[in-house]
Amino acid sequence: MSSQSRLDRAYQNAKVISFDDDSKFILFSDCHRGDNSFADDFANNRNIYFHALRHYYDNGFTYCELGDGDELWENLNFETIFRTHKNIYKLLQQFHKDHRLQMIWGNHDMVYRNPRYVKKHLSFYLDQKTNKKVPLFENIKYHEAIILKHKNTQQELFLLHGHQADFMNYIGWRINRFLVRILWKPLQVVGIADPTSPAKNYKETIKVERRIKKWIANNHNICTIIGHTHRPRFPQTGELPLFNDGSCVHPRSITGIEIEKGKIMLIKWQISTTADGVLKIIRIPLEGPQKLTDFVLS
Repeated sequence: MSSQSRLDRAYQNAKVISFDDDSKFILFSDCHRGDNSFADDFANNRNIYFHALRHYYDNGFTYCELGDGDELWENLNFETIFRTHKNIYKLLQQFHKDHRLQMIWGNHDMVYRNPRYVKKHLSFYLDQKTNKKVPLFENIKYHEAIILKHKNTQQELFLLHGHQADFMNYIGWRINRFLVRILWKPLQVVGIADPTSPAKNYKETIKVERRIKKWIANNHNICTIIGHTHRPRFPQTGELPLFNDGSCVHPRSITGIEIEKGKIMLIKWQISTTADGVLKIIRIPLEGPQKLTDFVLS
């Protein structure tokens, strides 16, 4: 099956969510939440991420995670990750209880495409104080893709991780997972990056983007938002509408995409220093806001 066929299938089987100009979404991906070891790329940004997540919860946003939220290649199970970042999962639980949580699986959490795995590992957690199971994400469902469809304009936003355009990270993901666990995780500790990852290999990034652009051009220029490559992308008006929300493992910052009031914007959260030496977490607009309708190409 070609990358174009995989993208076709993801689109055809996507969950459809209606929205309008009053809807608010925050899109993050590639958090790679880990176990707080030296190989946990997320650990340096966890406070920034938690602060941003609290901001979006308090302001009524729906949280959409576009894959690779949990690092399940380097780590054997979710339980270890949950214990490390429990405060984050408890906040995500509040989004879920409010019906404001939408999850997509990527290559590093591809096991979540199996509903039985999700039910077994994410529905409950073991409270170590009482030794009893406590509800976590009851009845949660992970999707390969989501389509946000505007109620009035009928414009569609196609959300997916993007590894559908990457053969070894979609079809051969088990091989890559084995290599990461056995070879690249130990080397990462001493600063050697995995060269097979699109996030760390510019040529692979370009290949993935080129394949997805081809799919967009062949499918009525559907506005498409991905992660996977970790490279933030916000097209200019008139270009093929391929967006990328970046990642939450950039050095000292996280990036994401906000959709609000019928507009889309690429943003960054980082730690900044005030004039009197106080450290604070700030939100910085990078691109936009731009009307979604500006990306409807004829």
